[in-house]
Amino acid sequence: MPKQKTHSGAKKRFKVTGTGKIMHQRAGMRHLLERKSSALTRRLSGTAELSPQDAKKVKKLLSS
Repeated sequence: MPKQKTHSGAKKRFKVTGTGKIMHQRAGMRHLLERKSSALTRRLSGTAELSPQDAKKVKKLLSS
């Protein structure tokens, strides 16, 4: 049976940590940042852990 290919879209958007958690960028930081408060932009910056329900689906896409 052939190998399972990694989903190209998923590998660009998600990162697997050493402990197996799935990390992702928070939404809302691409544009229209001038009108958003500094507190909001600080909260949205950085990465966040994916919820367990979504992580299960993403792990299947990443074949890990």
